[in-house]
Amino acid sequence: MSAAAYDADVLIAGAGVAGLACGAALADAGFKVVVLERDALPGGRAASWPDLVTGDVVDIGPHVLTSEHRNFLALLRRCGTEGEVCWQSQPLITLLDAGRRIPVPGSRLPPPLHGLPALPKVLRCLGVRDLLSNARVAWHAARLDEERLQALDELDAMRYLRGLGVSDRSIEWFWTSATMALLNVPLQQCSAAALMRVFRLMQGRSGYCFGFPRIPLASLYAPGCRARIEAAGGRVMLRSPVARVHVRERRFQAFELEDGSLLHAPAAVLALPPQLLRNGFVTAPWPAASRAAHAFEPSRYVSVYLWLDRPVARENFWARAWATRDLHTDFYVLSNFRHEARGTLLACNSIHVRLAWEWSDDEIVQRTLQEVADFAPEAAQARLVHARVHRIPMAVPCPLPGTESARLPAETPFAGLWLAGDWTRTALPASMESAARSAALAAEGVAAALGRPLQLALPVPETTGVMALLRRLPASHRRLV
Repeated sequence: MSAAAYDADVLIAGAGVAGLACGAALADAGFKVVVLERDALPGGRAASWPDLVTGDVVDIGPHVLTSEHRNFLALLRRCGTEGEVCWQSQPLITLLDAGRRIPVPGSRLPPPLHGLPALPKVLRCLGVRDLLSNARVAWHAARLDEERLQALDELDAMRYLRGLGVSDRSIEWFWTSATMALLNVPLQQCSAAALMRVFRLMQGRSGYCFGFPRIPLASLYAPGCRARIEAAGGRVMLRSPVARVHVRERRFQAFELEDGSLLHAPAAVLALPPQLLRNGFVTAPWPAASRAAHAFEPSRYVSVYLWLDRPVARENFWARAWATRDLHTDFYVLSNFRHEARGTLLACNSIHVRLAWEWSDDEIVQRTLQEVADFAPEAAQARLVHARVHRIPMAVPCPLPGTESARLPAETPFAGLWLAGDWTRTALPASMESAARSAALAAEGVAAALGRPLQLALPVPETTGVMALLRRLPASHRRLV
């Protein structure tokens, strides 16, 4: 096929964070990119739209950023929206535990000393013996490298922690809540490798903080990425799902759309959830993709938006020490930092829901109001102006045991075809940061193959302070206890 017969230099399936970020990076390098998206709006799992009653633009569900989101923040800089993030330096987070508000301070002390400011507050909830029961976990985490992490992938996190002697109280109070909030899955269903990947950075880095979009989440990146793609002669085509990927002689040929039409290009990127890489989606055997499609399950969640007639909390967000009887894990007062929010607008997340998925909207809203009032009693006196319940089929792919090894690299077995997505092999938990890093890795591969090498992907944060020194010990001194 001649170059004139190509519809673009690069085709990308999926207009979420990964697809748009990859497309914008390639467009900036001078490539003509066509992005195809099945939905009516760009943004994927980070999309935003106007509420039909209030007109306020809300997200599928509220998302929090961190100062460690290096690749995602680099994307915002390229889009000119980095200043549209409200950063909270103190406290790191406010926790609701047994009716008590516990502001957990952040710290810039070198690890592991960065935990000292929070120690008095932690000891109000955990006994000294419970706290010390985590010592072996910390010791192991400080020494983990990628190879040792992968070796933990077949274990569930609950069994792993119990095997290291972590007390029941510590598991109940800290590990259960942290796993639900950070990885969107119950502790007993979480890969030990996935959990320890996050924990080793929590204990090995300091000075990080959370940030909240001042504008709708998708507005942080979708318009800017689309503008860059179109400025280079490309397009973002909505309501255009890719039905099949044509491969011949182990080389990418074309995307087939649902109407049967074909789009051709010398290179393509699949920025799609793993479940879509089922048998038959690519017209050539791809056993690793088939395994990934079956290994990952979607973590469903419910996000509730409440409009109240009066202020109820000064905090930007808080979290509950999670228990099985609870509905929500985290709460955001969007009207405290969103430009366009009017009155009091709260967003609340219920992660990895099962029973509540089948509840009526009224049941969910009433339970949500009760949980908000647990933290902010003023909410009990406020009038509910409006409420909206979003049921989201997938927050992230569940990091179940075995899924770390099922994550695929950007390069596929087929020439001219790459992968991107938060679930791919980025050395990060599934998140917007993982999606942005996967986009950079895929764009690097495409650009190199097309003769214009790029350097885009920023490295994953590494442990610092004493934790870094322990990690660098010779192998003979790193024996796990």
